[in-house]
Amino acid sequence: MNSKLIRNFSIIAHIDHGKSTLADRMLELTGTVQKRDMRAQLLDDMDLERERGITIKARAVTIYFDRHGERYQLNLIDTPGHVDFNYEVEKSLQACEGAILLVDAAQGVAAQTVANAYLAIEADLTILTALNKLDLPHARPDEIAEEIEHSIGIDATDALQLSAKTGKGVIEVLEAVVDKMPPPTGDPDAPLRALIFDAVYDEYRGIIVYVRIFDGTIKKGMRIYLPSTDKAYDTIEIGHFQPRMTPCDQLEAGEVGYFVSNIKQLHDVRIGDTMILHKGPKVDMLPGYREPRHMVYADFFPTANGDFEKLREALDTLSLSDSSFSYEPVTSEALGFGFRCGFLGLLHMEIVQQRLEREHDLDMIQTAPTVTYKIRLADGSEQEIHSPGQLPSPDKFEALLEPIVRATILIPAEYVGVLMQICNDHRGLYVRQEHLSTTRVQLIYDIPLAEVIYDFYDKLKSSTRGFGTLNYELTGFKQDDLVKLRVLVNSDEVDALSSIVHKDQADFRGRAVIKKLRKEIPRHMFEVPLQAAVGSRILARENIAALRKDVTAKCYGGDISRKRKLLEKQKAGKRRMRQIGSVEIPQKAFLAVLGNQESK
Repeated sequence: MNSKLIRNFSIIAHIDHGKSTLADRMLELTGTVQKRDMRAQLLDDMDLERERGITIKARAVTIYFDRHGERYQLNLIDTPGHVDFNYEVEKSLQACEGAILLVDAAQGVAAQTVANAYLAIEADLTILTALNKLDLPHARPDEIAEEIEHSIGIDATDALQLSAKTGKGVIEVLEAVVDKMPPPTGDPDAPLRALIFDAVYDEYRGIIVYVRIFDGTIKKGMRIYLPSTDKAYDTIEIGHFQPRMTPCDQLEAGEVGYFVSNIKQLHDVRIGDTMILHKGPKVDMLPGYREPRHMVYADFFPTANGDFEKLREALDTLSLSDSSFSYEPVTSEALGFGFRCGFLGLLHMEIVQQRLEREHDLDMIQTAPTVTYKIRLADGSEQEIHSPGQLPSPDKFEALLEPIVRATILIPAEYVGVLMQICNDHRGLYVRQEHLSTTRVQLIYDIPLAEVIYDFYDKLKSSTRGFGTLNYELTGFKQDDLVKLRVLVNSDEVDALSSIVHKDQADFRGRAVIKKLRKEIPRHMFEVPLQAAVGSRILARENIAALRKDVTAKCYGGDISRKRKLLEKQKAGKRRMRQIGSVEIPQKAFLAVLGNQESK
């Protein structure tokens, strides 16, 4: 196909501003999908996406649009809006020449609107501004256009106005894509260069690879080469997404599509790799993707010890379609063998856990989410610590540093005072305040990441009645008065329940963990002490009373010394049992303590 008739573009926006609905209308109005096959959020085909009403994975689809007697091929990539899936947005933008920045005409500019707009500007894309939800009675397009100019610096005077729900203005958006976005610049006659921007595993067909062709042409039967894994394959099938996979004869420069080969091993494909011709002329590699920066770490342990290999295979499969999380084997005295996984945020962690449970039928225990800390050694060198269990004793390092994020909080003006108090309570450092309009304020704070993942987002939402939005990015590490909070059960430390906290909060957090644990651990034949400690100092203690048989039941009246003798004998037996007995901590106790970290 003539590359001048191709447009590759992405839709970027904050959560719930209408990206997937706009994609639905585009598919419907261009006849890509028949009306009888249409359903809401058609491209969100994962069960979790449909349940939660959010996009988790970027989806590509090819639309054919007739204009001025010519047939244009529009390759659309629908992207997620949540900050935790920023990496999906970054990957998608590298396969495009333009982006539609969609803003809710009622809610206005939100935190991810700004973040995604800057991603598109950095990628040097042509940006079309569009105001959605014009059908709402409280829509205020003129005010919102002003907000866009103030917060992002993009001229929004001629912003497209539409309602993705009713379809009004959607054809005008497609016409603007054709008229204002540049066509791809690749040469179809040059040697093949294609970017692998995604891949999925199919039980019957092996690995299905999603590609954007930058130069050259790929045809069925060609032998292609993947440099990063040093493997060569024959293309068995190639095609477009319409939105189902539709085979075609060839993909030319500028097009987006997929190819199926005899790739069986998950590690044989690397997202961001450049695909070239096998034994073809030498070409420059495409830049690929930067490594994602993991914000949150948690350990996953299979409930049944025999499921360790099953969990490894599940993580392998999942990492192919989601290259933004990492995992490595880890062992715990309390929980056995498992994996430490790195995520981009709490929602990302939750989604991965639910996909493992649903798609791979795994039952797991997950430890408390923690962030990456750094320790500074005596010689000035620094080491990263991904879990509290890795933290050495205080005499082994000079300083403990925690990650700091620059938080951008967009809120209605009346909640400024409340939010400032919440930020101060979470050890936030005020940076600046910007008024985007008479009703909307942007607060910028530097906050420890550990505080953000603890309960900051919940408090933000509840205090602003759901109108507050948050975006954050890592700015560096800073030394503070941090300590390791240890949890002892029957005088033995349980590494899975340890955490790193600020010294001022250690008492409160220690008491909270011990109280929860006391409710969940069943009574044993001996007394079980539960303790929270920092170093050798015990901060809180609760006892789980022993199960006791009424040994004096057979004594009817008579001398009290007989009863005392029986009770002393029982007490001695309990002491002996405590020395040799081990405490069984049930899974629900871990889940109760680790699953409710956000509830203060």
